[in-house]
Amino acid sequence: MQEKQASGRTARVRRPRRTPARKGSRLGLALAGGGPLGGIYEVGALLALSDSLDGVDFNALDAYVGVSSGSFVAAALANGISPAQMYRLFIDDGADAALRPELFLRPAFGEFGRCLAALPGLATRAAFQYLRDPFHRGVMESFSTLAQAIPTGVFDNRAIDDFLARLFTAPGRTNDFRKLARKLFLVATNLDTGASVTFGPHQHAHVPISRAIQASSALPGLFPPVAIDGEHYVDGALNKTLHASVALDEGIELLLCVNPLVPFDASAARSQGRTIVHKLNQGGLPLVLGQTFRAIIHSRMSVGMARYRRQYPGADIVLFEPDREDADIFFANIFSYWQRKRLCALAFAKTRASLAQRSRELSPILRRHGIAMRRDRLAEPRRTVTDALTDPRPLRHDPTSRSVRQTARELRHTLDHLERAVAAAR
Repeated sequence: MQEKQASGRTARVRRPRRTPARKGSRLGLALAGGGPLGGIYEVGALLALSDSLDGVDFNALDAYVGVSSGSFVAAALANGISPAQMYRLFIDDGADAALRPELFLRPAFGEFGRCLAALPGLATRAAFQYLRDPFHRGVMESFSTLAQAIPTGVFDNRAIDDFLARLFTAPGRTNDFRKLARKLFLVATNLDTGASVTFGPHQHAHVPISRAIQASSALPGLFPPVAIDGEHYVDGALNKTLHASVALDEGIELLLCVNPLVPFDASAARSQGRTIVHKLNQGGLPLVLGQTFRAIIHSRMSVGMARYRRQYPGADIVLFEPDREDADIFFANIFSYWQRKRLCALAFAKTRASLAQRSRELSPILRRHGIAMRRDRLAEPRRTVTDALTDPRPLRHDPTSRSVRQTARELRHTLDHLERAVAAAR
């Protein structure tokens, strides 16, 4: 029996008894990327699955695989942070809220300083290259050398590492792959080789979990590559979308997958009156790039899912993702707290609807692994995210408290970078 705050009153909430999974059944979770929007969608989907399925504990699975923003959620689950706690930490604006949009938008002053310091030397070299052979070497060819002075990322992802390091070193949690009770695998891409690299208990286990997340989510252009042991890493989604084989290679028999990004079907949405944009090109470059990126990764994922089913015939793989005509998700502004809650609610509702619609297909699959659908809850048309927040445990963390000394140290670090950059440019 537990207590839950509702409308200023304390109500008694009975948590359903969990039916243990079939003896020997190994359960896993694979979470794809998708930026902050993807992570928010995954929290909503997990809340729906946790609320609607009896016999699965998302903090006690046998293996977790996270890619890009999915690495945030996978690592939190493996560390014992429940979907309800994640909602209060990442999405809600209550007492536990700690992950603010500003964390992702801190300018990469160190990267700017490095580029600014290198600019005089690069400009001199480009000028000499042109003057040595002005008739055969074009101006643009010579001055392409200056491209090396373009920052590799706009925002500083070290803040993400710092935040998560504090979160995962709170009592009862760990920032060490080797000390986790469950297997956690986070995938990044080696920038120099283009190969996928898995951080986890078998490889690179000495790397802090927070650092691996920083590497896995370093989307080129937004965040600088992350240096680890002399190598540089970027977003893990560049090669594969889910990297589900990492979990299946661990002998997982039921793998639940969540992919938050699908191509938007503007034509279908328009016919249903669900979009205000007649054609996506009317939305400018951001919508065009967003749709292109979604189409590429989803096509690649579809091919991968078919291959997984051939290579692992003894495993059941169940995928959850949004509708292609869902304009609310495609056009969501994830940097608004109100929008973040709304997006999470949409993910919750969509996942519940998917479970209900696919009940005949999914019930026997889930039953093989000791999991049953909560049909009583799925039949409740007005059930919301709030109803699923049945974990009242407060998070033991203080990731946002900052001492004067710590703030001064970070400010001094930033000013040092700027001072060196200005001095080098003189």
